[in-house]
Amino acid sequence: MNTNIKPRYVLDSYAVLAWLQGEAGGGEMADLLERARNGDTLLSMCVVNLGEVLYIIEREESIQAAQIALATIDGLPIKQVNASREITLQAAHYKATYRMSYADCFAMSLARQLGAPLVTGDPELRAQDEVDLLWIGS
Repeated sequence: MNTNIKPRYVLDSYAVLAWLQGEAGGGEMADLLERARNGDTLLSMCVVNLGEVLYIIEREESIQAAQIALATIDGLPIKQVNASREITLQAAHYKATYRMSYADCFAMSLARQLGAPLVTGDPELRAQDEVDLLWIGS
């Protein structure tokens, strides 16, 4: 058994927003980020979910706040993964199957592709049984 395999997690927008905005689950995200900085775990996020984070911040605050958030996220130990055809087709299937946002479907699709738990506190994701969840927040 290879003990050098690092745990891997996929982040959805809920997880990143919790950390950025100091909400419930933000402390757990800070712990994951610290583990990733230390090289003890790998974090990934689909660029569709990055876009979701940014539009929420711009809508709730300002475009300047969204730009600051993007610069902050770009400095984090999170691999940003483009939405490939495979990820997009799987996300479309999830959207047809479950009552959740399309962006959540991309997070699920990436988690499935990587065989990694999805870090979230979004109640919409509780209904699915496709990927494991690492629940943060309340």
